[in-house]
Amino acid sequence: MQISMAGRTAVITGGSKGLGLAMARRFLASGADGVALLARSEGPLAEARASLAGIGTGKVAAIACDVADAASIKQGYDQAMAELGRIDIVVNNAGQSRTGPFESITDQIWQDDIDLKLFAAIRLARLAWPQMKERKWGRVINVLNTGAKAPKANGAPTHVTRAAGMALTKVLAGEGAPHGILVNAMLVGLIVTDQVARGHAALVAKGQNITLEQHIANTGAPIPLGRMGTAEEFANLACFLASDAGSYITGTATNVDGGASPVV
Repeated sequence: MQISMAGRTAVITGGSKGLGLAMARRFLASGADGVALLARSEGPLAEARASLAGIGTGKVAAIACDVADAASIKQGYDQAMAELGRIDIVVNNAGQSRTGPFESITDQIWQDDIDLKLFAAIRLARLAWPQMKERKWGRVINVLNTGAKAPKANGAPTHVTRAAGMALTKVLAGEGAPHGILVNAMLVGLIVTDQVARGHAALVAKGQNITLEQHIANTGAPIPLGRMGTAEEFANLACFLASDAGSYITGTATNVDGGASPVV
């Protein structure tokens, strides 16, 4: 199947590395007119933009934005609109997997997680929603994790906010359907990204003599498919859902985890 993103533009939060950058690369390679990468740090954004040079013919906007802050989101959205002219696709990808024992999680930690993961998605989708309704076409993709469906002990706050993100997905899908706006969630399992490299570095710092390749292999071994996934594999599904090829799919939450989740 040839998936085309021609004539479409996308805003991707957490777009300077990992899954966000992989999705931007896939969108551009599929002919997208433009992508706007939103992330906090200008250095990684500049590197990301440079890494996308020559992929397709679409424009790349790199926008410094703290999506945990409402004013910063509005500023980032306005800049994306100014550079791309319109926004067809919103990918809410920013986040982190902060977990710990319930009694150790303060109100501030809860609030920070809610602002970063839930309110950021709400605010950005709300900004893009009117123009999507007007054009009768839009896509919102919420990147969550498998803990949204199968939360575990010591999984707060991230499993709780991710579950709320799945509920948001369903609500928006119902409201968007009459207007041609499709809303779906992708639930991340164990995927090889820069976070895995940081985890490996932490092990080495503690004295473990293990290569990154060994760490990746060991981590992926218990997964039914026997390996960790790649950011490119994740981006392939995102591209499908963002394109006209996924025109009858909305309100879903799809595991991208190699079969690891106990919940379908």
